[in-house]
Amino acid sequence: MDKPVIVTVDDDPGVSRAVARDLRRRYGQQYRIVRAEAAQQGMDAVKEMRLRGDDVAAILADYRMPQMNGVQFLEAAMDMYPFARRVLLTAYADTDAAIQAINVVDLDHYLLKPWDPPEEKFYPVIDDQLDAWQRTDRKERAELRVIGDRWSSGSYKVRDFLARNQVPYQWMLADDPEATQLIAAAGEDCRLPLVVTAAGDTLEAPDQATLAMSVGLSTTPATDFYDLIVIGGGPAGLGAAVYGASEGLNTVLVESLATGGQAGQSSRIENYLGFPDGVSGAQLADRARRQALKFGAEILTARKVATLEPRGQARVIGFHDGGEIAAHAVILATGVSYRRLTAPGLDDFVGQGVYYGAALTEAPSCRDSEVCIVGAANSAGQAAVYLSGFASKVNLLVRGDGLEASMSHYLIEQIAAIPNIEVHVQTHVTAGHGDGHLERVTVSTKGEERDIDTQWMFVFIGAEPYTDWMGEAVERDARGFVLTGPDLVQGGKRPRNWSARREPYFLETNVPGVFAAGDVRADSIKRVASAVGEGAMAVSLVHRYLEKQ
Repeated sequence: MDKPVIVTVDDDPGVSRAVARDLRRRYGQQYRIVRAEAAQQGMDAVKEMRLRGDDVAAILADYRMPQMNGVQFLEAAMDMYPFARRVLLTAYADTDAAIQAINVVDLDHYLLKPWDPPEEKFYPVIDDQLDAWQRTDRKERAELRVIGDRWSSGSYKVRDFLARNQVPYQWMLADDPEATQLIAAAGEDCRLPLVVTAAGDTLEAPDQATLAMSVGLSTTPATDFYDLIVIGGGPAGLGAAVYGASEGLNTVLVESLATGGQAGQSSRIENYLGFPDGVSGAQLADRARRQALKFGAEILTARKVATLEPRGQARVIGFHDGGEIAAHAVILATGVSYRRLTAPGLDDFVGQGVYYGAALTEAPSCRDSEVCIVGAANSAGQAAVYLSGFASKVNLLVRGDGLEASMSHYLIEQIAAIPNIEVHVQTHVTAGHGDGHLERVTVSTKGEERDIDTQWMFVFIGAEPYTDWMGEAVERDARGFVLTGPDLVQGGKRPRNWSARREPYFLETNVPGVFAAGDVRADSIKRVASAVGEGAMAVSLVHRYLEKQ
């Protein structure tokens, strides 16, 4: 079997030879090293390898090259080798360009020149990249085809599930010529939405669990007992899974819909540490998911937790669809969901013009149309900025007197600079109207009502914690948020077995060994970075808890 290839492209002959020399010295027995001294020569080599069917493990490209720079080269190469690890070689003065490349081509790493000694500055980086490549499932998947009606809430749910789980698919309206042929093949009486897999299997109006299994997502636990169960796959849950697994705990993460949570729906997060040019919620969630899997965490998707019960030293969770698993410790990271609007008519159009959350799958359909966004926090602001690139006008409906109390300053400045975003303060929705889908909303501004003709309204209001399933096992405040540490004490809910040694466990609930992190925890800071931090901190407290058992 031919060796996989490492490609290096640098227009400086001396640097090019040095890179190839260092690569051959360390990796020459397992990999074939291909060197090019010009971008076009490197691109011709990559194209030839693609035609021959060679497997490329990593591509190293210098940033400053004539014809095309290293970012452009990697962007072109990734079309032919999407699974190859991408490394940019750059001088210190070009680090800003390297950081931008992280978002442009999903850059895996950038290396500063020179890297002497390679044993310290070069080989550890390449070792990590090749290890990540070896772990990647490199089977190219043929696209799923999803056939349905434009204003079907069932079709929207299928598309949203696939998009949020990073599963590529082709969306086809039921009256398209190719779609009618597929419907005929499945049977004229088939139920829509119809999902046709790469293997030609058909799924009629599938539920999430069936859809998850059909696209290769894990839904069945590998064992019945773990060191740590993490419930919820948002930033806090992913942070806990990464740190738990990396520190040797047999960890499973259980997520009811898709990893990333609400943050995973954000079109662009610009205030997260390490991403000066921003990162989409989907990118951030995908990287965290892959990182958790790399360290050995198990991730179950489309499994909803229904019960939590202490049994001696074990903490047992039961699934909504049956079955249970247990662990020494549990971290609750179930996050929050957007609160429903109560205005008449809106419930009839959920998934048919009214969407709770970003619903990024709908953005292209909003092109040249007027849309409404309800909310005043960062999630609403990010959606407004993103949708302004598609819609003719974005109406941001704000119940309060302004955005300053709940939205980051950088977003307020961006919104003010975009001409097709209009902010309506002291405004709320009073009704929704339409025939089969949303066509018009009635809003009230300072007591005066008027209609806005729109087929799309995205809602980002309030925060309702997903905690009803916990029953009476875990103490919560009046709004349903989980109480932990000092909040338990101050609320007079100090558990009977609480002792001075437990005081530092500020993320622990009233149930020993059960911790809460992120948005679901009472009085937590509702930001992605703080949620990740709490997930990591919860793992350290789990270790301390386990040491004392």
